[in-house]
Amino acid sequence: MKPIAIVTDIEGTTSSIRFVKDVLFVYAEQFLPDFIRVHKDERDVSRQLRAISDNTGIPYRNTESLIAQLLEWMRADEKVTELKALQGMVWEQGYQRGEYQAHVYPDVPERLQAWLDEGINLYVYSSGSEKAQRLFMRYTNFGDLRLLFAGYFDTNIGAKQEKVSYQAIAEWVALAPEDILFLSDIEGELDAAAATGMKTIRVVRPQESDTPMQDIASNHQMVSSFAEIDLEAL
Repeated sequence: MKPIAIVTDIEGTTSSIRFVKDVLFVYAEQFLPDFIRVHKDERDVSRQLRAISDNTGIPYRNTESLIAQLLEWMRADEKVTELKALQGMVWEQGYQRGEYQAHVYPDVPERLQAWLDEGINLYVYSSGSEKAQRLFMRYTNFGDLRLLFAGYFDTNIGAKQEKVSYQAIAEWVALAPEDILFLSDIEGELDAAAATGMKTIRVVRPQESDTPMQDIASNHQMVSSFAEIDLEAL
């Protein structure tokens, strides 16, 4: 049965992993330390630093140790909510300065718009903070795509490979899981979503992998672009 809502991942699904790792992560690593030193007493930054202090035991006033912890998490690609929030603040600076545009694959905007025109509600679920997701979709190589989406979910709703996260999303959008389609490039995320009853499709971008799709084992239907997705066949 055709879904009523679609939830999509970003990195590796709508957009290039290379852009995130080689542009956004590099920019954050370069500029986050001084950003924190300058803005550490402002409310939004201070809130994140206090949470890190509470969770790690690093004294709140030891700014350099907090920065060192953040850089360590970044290099290990840890999905820490406070890190993601601070990265989003730094990325906003880069977007507003025009230093880069968020990458979106060319098949994505047209298909998202077509689904929206069919009355399907669209959502994003990414490990990046909600703010970072909105910035990403605002400053894309295809223009501002923010208004295509009815909502954005980050790790505040739960980890991406945990079933309860997808149950929470279904509750938030007030739909049965069976009425929702989840798109991702990560098998573990799709497994967690499917465990709730959600429909799932694995997006295998040839630009992201050296392994041909036919050689990839998956529990889920696979496509190489959004243009291949047939909602009527689900």
